[in-house]
Amino acid sequence: MPEITTKPRTKVKPQTERPKLYKVILINDDFTPREFVVTVLKGEFKLSEDQAHRIMITAHRRGVCVVAVFTKDVAETKATRATDAGKAKGYPLLFTTEPEE
Repeated sequence: MPEITTKPRTKVKPQTERPKLYKVILINDDFTPREFVVTVLKGEFKLSEDQAHRIMITAHRRGVCVVAVFTKDVAETKATRATDAGKAKGYPLLFTTEPEE
């Protein structure tokens, strides 16, 4: 009599990779008013007054400061919108993005 072997059915769930994260970085400049930087941080990044002020001061003292970390699309959109807000008022306000390590 032939031997019958059965294998249990298993469902293989595909492993999805977490998306790479990107830092939004505020670059200090000597021309954009501090109050305006705080306003942009509060508006675009939904930060409290205190958080926005701390980020602005850190960028002022160190030259740069990480504002937040997002997926690539969100980070680039927020950095562009925040930079454009400065340009609209005639300020050289600059936000950039870079991959998180």
